[in-house]
Amino acid sequence: MSAMPGLVLMVEEARLSDPAVVADLDAWVCAHPGSTPFQRPGWIMGVEAGTGQKAKLLVARSAGGEILGLLPLTYIRSALFGRALVGSGFAVDGGILTTHRKAGAALSDAAWTLAEKLGCTTLELRGGETPEGAPWQEKADAYLGFARALAADDDAELKAVPKRHRAEIRKGMGNGLTFEMGRDKRLRDIHYRLYAHSVHNLGTPVFPRALFDAVLDRFGDDADIALVSKDGQPLSAVISLYHRGACMPYWHGAGDGARAMRSNEYLYFRLMGAARERGCAIFDFGRSKVGTGPAAWKKTWGFEGEPLGYHLRTAPGKDTRDVNPLSPQYRRKVELWKKLPESIANLIGPHIARGLG
Repeated sequence: MSAMPGLVLMVEEARLSDPAVVADLDAWVCAHPGSTPFQRPGWIMGVEAGTGQKAKLLVARSAGGEILGLLPLTYIRSALFGRALVGSGFAVDGGILTTHRKAGAALSDAAWTLAEKLGCTTLELRGGETPEGAPWQEKADAYLGFARALAADDDAELKAVPKRHRAEIRKGMGNGLTFEMGRDKRLRDIHYRLYAHSVHNLGTPVFPRALFDAVLDRFGDDADIALVSKDGQPLSAVISLYHRGACMPYWHGAGDGARAMRSNEYLYFRLMGAARERGCAIFDFGRSKVGTGPAAWKKTWGFEGEPLGYHLRTAPGKDTRDVNPLSPQYRRKVELWKKLPESIANLIGPHIARGLG
């Protein structure tokens, strides 16, 4: 953090309608060593375009106009789940990003003022710098993040995986699977179909197709789709984000035959190689809920889960917004959702999922 004696600091809401402003802020985020893809303006703008939930970006500047910090936010409104201001919406990270110690407090205070103005009783910051002050609560027991350095080559990557799971990868490698990457409509269609199938099996509503398209379009070459097929039959697909030398496979989907063919193992192993060829040094498996199958599966790859700090502020006398499907209040709803015909779930799911964030 820089030191600026007598600093005069101002917080403003960025004009996201101005391409020059967006480009300036994006360049600042991409140059910051502690940033994530979810702090880029394109993320919250893609979320807005794909879900209708409003993008808000607070920027802390010096009197001379220098950017000292920012906080991307999504204003979420839902008849089922209420209102909340989330940084960043539909993301596993985001939160406050600064280059000066005073900017963090100014941004968190401004965010709460904005939340009150919008009628939100909950402000949730996912990752980023820890906001200061008694009203904030840290929730570090819900999610784990999984990331590690990529190995030097395929052989070293295999050796980095514990022996038992390494055998699963080798089985996938011997199943005659094909791997491809791209961003075209065919791959987008296939990915969404597989993704919708997977989340229905988990008992949660599927996000709108427009969300995936908008993020892919906003990120350009910094996002793509990887697909694994067998004899032309799609089995596994994932949308990955690329940021500051890290590959983050984010939205994953798989068909019914994926487990038997070990296509997920093959998908991620080949994606690691492609990320290495791209010049990436880090493979970030993203977050998983503590105590779940996905978290355990990522550990079999040799990834250690690190608790993710989420910071919450709630209006006095109000309940904190909770949309975690593992919460007791949602368990019965999850089981009922699984029983819906997939065609019906995919029809109504996006309208519900828009309010989850």
